[in-house]
Amino acid sequence: MLRGNDLRYGWVARLFHWLMALLLLALFATGWWATELSYYDPLYNTVPHWHRSLGVLAGLLICLRLAWLLVDRRPPHPPQQPAWERLAAGATHWLLYGLMIAVPVTGYLLSTADGRPVDVFGLFQVPALLPRSSGREEIAADLHYYLAFGGAWLVLLHIAAALKHALIDRDGVLRRMIG
Repeated sequence: MLRGNDLRYGWVARLFHWLMALLLLALFATGWWATELSYYDPLYNTVPHWHRSLGVLAGLLICLRLAWLLVDRRPPHPPQQPAWERLAAGATHWLLYGLMIAVPVTGYLLSTADGRPVDVFGLFQVPALLPRSSGREEIAADLHYYLAFGGAWLVLLHIAAALKHALIDRDGVLRRMIG
């Protein structure tokens, strides 16, 4: 089942969801790790390179995911779900989508503030679209940091809601995404 229906998400949506979940976990881990490395650490250049490369991959994946969202069919909310939960779920999902766009953009602005392109796993480069800027790096770094942590909290809320649906409500919401 390529596309979703009234009972569950299609395999493409599920693939996007779980790939993005793994990618976000890897990005958060490598981002945190990169900030803890000292200048003399042998991984000082390697871990940020992985983080930037994964960030470009995440940016591409979220674009594909949003494009798929336009043509895919999603299962409706359970009929017994209160209106406030539907509103909260919708707001959380849209905030997550917004952050999955904003965090890679701020990371890109941070990474290209010196005018150099972003190397992606040594396979290709994403060029710096803006000229070198001395003030952009600090602003982009702060935004990237706070948006990433805000996104991490939203992901935890998303996981908690999924577990609530599975363990307390037992309404099948989580099973629709698991398959």
